[in-house]
Amino acid sequence: MYTVSVTRRFVAQHYLTVPNPGPEGELHSHQFTAEVTFRGPELGEYGYLVDIDAVIEAVEAVVETFRDATLNELPAFEGRNPSAEHFARIFGNRLTDRLTPEPATELTVALQEDDVATVSYTESLA
Repeated sequence: MYTVSVTRRFVAQHYLTVPNPGPEGELHSHQFTAEVTFRGPELGEYGYLVDIDAVIEAVEAVVETFRDATLNELPAFEGRNPSAEHFARIFGNRLTDRLTPEPATELTVALQEDDVATVSYTESLA
C-alpha cells in the first residue's frame, strides 16, 4: 500500500453546543494541524499515487475556507455541534470536491487540536 500525506496548520474558532459544555461552550480558538493522507495499492501511469502539487493546492484552498473562521457560523456546520470529528469529515469532503486523487483508493483526514488531541476521518474513494 502506498501513502502520500500533506500537512498544514491554521487557526479556527468554535464553541461547543452540547449540554453542559463547560468552558468549551464559550467562543475560543484552536491551532489545528490537518494531515491528509491518500492511500492506494497501485501507482498511476507516471509512478504517482496522487499529484502532490494538486493535493497541496487543494489542501491550501480548503484550509483558507476555515482559517480564522468561526466554525459555528459556516453552513457546513449548521445544526451540528462543531466537534473536531465533524470537522475532519467536512474537511475531507471539501478536499475531495476539489480534486480527483486517482488512483488513490482511500483518504484519511487527521486533525490535531492544539497539540493535545487528534481525531481522524477515513473514507473510501473507490
